[in-house]
Amino acid sequence: MAVKIRLRRMGAKKTPFYRIVVADSRYPRDGRFIEEIGTYNPLKEPSEVSIDADKAKNWISNGAQPTDTVKALFKKEGIL
Repeated sequence: MAVKIRLRRMGAKKTPFYRIVVADSRYPRDGRFIEEIGTYNPLKEPSEVSIDADKAKNWISNGAQPTDTVKALFKKEGIL
């Protein structure tokens, strides 16, 4: 099972809000997921990010691959 850490889009049309989730790579973007580890709101100024660093590090050590966007958010928060 290939596990990814990626964004799950929430919110209404033209007002995106994202949850950072751990999901099997075969599931659809907004479909089933294993665990929610944070949130990302790009509409706030500056953008609002909250991530459970312990859960994120645990999933990465277990082999989960973050997407490019999530990897950038992790670097910004000091997790990677």
